[in-house]
Amino acid sequence: MLAGRMMDFPLTLTHLLDRARTFYGRSEIVSRRPDRSLHRSTYADFYRRACQLAHALKRLGVQPGDRVASLCWNHHQHLELYFAVPAMGAVLHTLNLRLAPKDLGYIAHHAGDRILVVDRTLLPLLEKFVKDVPSIEHVIVIPDDGPAPEGTLDYEQCLASEPTAFDFPTLEERSAAMLCYTSGTTGNPKGVLFSHRSIVLHTLVSCMGEVIGPTAQDVMLPVVPMFHAAAWGLPFDALITGAKLVFPGPHLDAVSLLDLMAQERVTLAGGVPTIWLGILALLDQEPKRWDLRTIRAMLIGGSAAPASLIDGFMKRHGLHVTHAWGMTELNPVGTLARLKPHHADLDDAARLDIRASQGYPIPFVEQRHVSDTGQVLPWDGKTMGELEVRGPWVARSYYSDEGADRFTQDGWFKTGDVVTIDAEGYLRITDRSKDVIKSGGEWISSVALENALMAHPAVLEAAVFAARHPKWDERPLAAVVLKPGQRATAEELAAYLQQHFVKWWLPEDYLFVPQIPRTSTGKFLKMKLREEFGDHLMKTASP
Repeated sequence: MLAGRMMDFPLTLTHLLDRARTFYGRSEIVSRRPDRSLHRSTYADFYRRACQLAHALKRLGVQPGDRVASLCWNHHQHLELYFAVPAMGAVLHTLNLRLAPKDLGYIAHHAGDRILVVDRTLLPLLEKFVKDVPSIEHVIVIPDDGPAPEGTLDYEQCLASEPTAFDFPTLEERSAAMLCYTSGTTGNPKGVLFSHRSIVLHTLVSCMGEVIGPTAQDVMLPVVPMFHAAAWGLPFDALITGAKLVFPGPHLDAVSLLDLMAQERVTLAGGVPTIWLGILALLDQEPKRWDLRTIRAMLIGGSAAPASLIDGFMKRHGLHVTHAWGMTELNPVGTLARLKPHHADLDDAARLDIRASQGYPIPFVEQRHVSDTGQVLPWDGKTMGELEVRGPWVARSYYSDEGADRFTQDGWFKTGDVVTIDAEGYLRITDRSKDVIKSGGEWISSVALENALMAHPAVLEAAVFAARHPKWDERPLAAVVLKPGQRATAEELAAYLQQHFVKWWLPEDYLFVPQIPRTSTGKFLKMKLREEFGDHLMKTASP
């Protein structure tokens, strides 16, 4: 076979770092501090500080392959870690600050972290697990709201005396750049090692116009935490295109985010549905308070977004929502719900149905769904099966080779999502495999029921989960949070759902709760609901 004669140019984050300095030095980075003041800097400042950070870490003994952990909110210092650590050949390990201390201790110990960088506001959390991680040699504190305590190093002092240029090494593109752990809702969290190559390829595709498509004219707000699945790759997308970056710090309430979006004239933002539900509720209450005309797209992912959320933003506020699906194991984006040109002929309801799907795969991600027996299923839009994916930024194994059962012998990753796929490739998540409701041998989609419930005008949030039943083994049970000042009865909600679903799909009962438990990444934690209410129907149902 005749070989191509092209340069074997390494795909590494060093190129993104150099590009930001060379072409976009004036692009701005804005960070909201804990005291709500704004820190403003440029990509040129960022490059110099990243070089200083690399020198400081090298002086502390960090070698290629060593893990440097971050326990931080979204801000400019975290961005410096995102690039300085991988570019010097080490591995950045982002710790999820919403996990329990015992889980953080397990993850940091499992990763073998040597250095840990932490926001001063998060020191009380660090103190609960740091003694359980003997591999940590130095704790570096970002001192935004006060001095670093005794026994730790001050981040700003570490950088202050270091040179503003660093001779970054030539790296092998398949070397590890970042280590992210799953949320571990069904066992111990598992680590996913992102390579330089996988991040760069993911970034190039994300920047296509039909995917996320940022440009140097954009103002990007990553609401999604930088500790969660590399903030969906948004920081890398910004650096390669020169987009202005706006970081919210620890202030993630709806008012703070809307103030920041309006003040900085944000054009592109990304976050999980629970964030956007709060923002939509506030916009509905005060629709004229914020000028959001600059926003061209809001990315929603992390869990299935109800169609009522997408429709509410578009119809009542003229804001465009793009629904996405991905996982930590995908580095992380896998699909986007984009309309195709011929969909212009569809009515509003049909187009909304497409926008509320998880979409079809972005380039180089391939998908299939399989039955319980491993049979590949047809794309008919009706048949449910477990989604499997493969591609150049999809994990082929977990860190330390755990979870081998999640990878097929023919090279696909088992996502654990139960989906349908239609003839055009649009997938719709009907459940997680651990959450699917099997009633009398038939599957019921909890996600479809939840989305329908959240379209009711009195319902703020709803989670549908499997409860034990004396006759049918499992039946759906709904936990519902009502909007402030609104009222609804179980009978009213049942009648509302009956317009959309066959009778045997309807929840057996409705539990009105003050709040729904969440995972560390903002998803509904149905495991907790099953633990608390799993026997509810055993006590009330007639066999």
